[in-house]
Amino acid sequence: MKILIPGGSGQVGTLLARSFHARGEQVVVLGRDPQPAPWRTLPWDGRSAGPWADELDGADILVNLAGRNVNGSYTRANRDEIMRSRVDSTRVLAQAIAAAAHPPRLWLQASTATIYAHRTDAANDEDAGLIGGDEPDAPASWAFSIEVARAWEQAADELPLPSTRIVKLRSAMTMSPDPGGVFDTLLGLVRAGLGGTCGPGTQYVSWIHDQDLLRAVDWLIAREHLSGPVNLSSPGPFPNRDFMAALRAAWGTSVGLPATRWMLELGAVFLKTETELVLKSRRVVPGRLLEDGFAFGFAQWPAAAEDLCARWRTLRA
Repeated sequence: MKILIPGGSGQVGTLLARSFHARGEQVVVLGRDPQPAPWRTLPWDGRSAGPWADELDGADILVNLAGRNVNGSYTRANRDEIMRSRVDSTRVLAQAIAAAAHPPRLWLQASTATIYAHRTDAANDEDAGLIGGDEPDAPASWAFSIEVARAWEQAADELPLPSTRIVKLRSAMTMSPDPGGVFDTLLGLVRAGLGGTCGPGTQYVSWIHDQDLLRAVDWLIAREHLSGPVNLSSPGPFPNRDFMAALRAAWGTSVGLPATRWMLELGAVFLKTETELVLKSRRVVPGRLLEDGFAFGFAQWPAAAEDLCARWRTLRA
C-alpha cells in the first residue's frame, strides 16, 4: 500500500510511519520542515495545493495528523495558529481528494478525545458521550479546545468524497517509551520525585498504549464498514490519583509529591502552557472498537505502565 501521512513527524506519526515502513509499505510523510527518515519525506505548508497533491492521487490511505502542538499557552496568536493549522490542512486535503483521479479509499483524520465533556460521573463513548463546551464546573477557557475539535472534524465533511471512507480518530494520550512523548514526560516527573496527584486527583486520564494504537489503526484499515468518529483510547481510563500511583509502582518508587491546583496554575504561567492538559477529566472509552470485536492488549493502566517502564529502560540501556 501507499500511505500518505501529513504531519507525520510527531510522536504518533513516527510510530505509524515506522510500523508501516517495517512491513514494506510505501510511506510518504508531509511536513513543514521535513527531516531525513527511513521513509520518504516531502515539504508542504498545510494550506495550499502543491506537488504533494500528486502523491495523494493514487495513494491507498491518507492519515492526516497535521496541527500545531497544543502544549502552549492560549494567547490570541497561538489560538489562531492552533485552529488554522488543523482546519486549513484538513480543508486542503479534502480539496485534493475531490480533485484526484484516483483518490485514497480511506482517510484517517486526526481528532481528539478532548472533544468530550469534562466529567467524572460516566464515561464518554461515540454514541452516548457528551460533547463538551457548556459544563458548569469547567473553566470558560477550556471551551477553546472543544471549538478546535469540532472545527477540525467538520472540515473533513465540507466536500462530498464518495470514493473515500472517512474515519475520525478521537485519540486519547498515546503512551510510548520514545523520547519526548507524554509518557516520557510523566515518567520524568516520577523519576524526579514529583509524580504525585495533580489537582483534585479525581479527574480521569484517558490513554492508549502505543501497540494498541498501531493495532487499532490496522483494524480500522481492514474494517470497511467503520466510518465516522472512533475513540482511540483504552477501555480503562483512570482517575489521576490512581493513574500516577500506578506509574510510581511500575517504576518502583512510592514517593511522589502532589501538585495542587494553584501550584499547577503558577507552573503553567512559567512554562507557558495550560492547566487544562492535566485538570480536565477525560473519561473516554472505545465503544465502537469494542463493539466491533477489537481486543486490547493493554486494557488497564497498571500492566501498560509496567510494560512501558520496562521498554523505557531498555531503550536507554
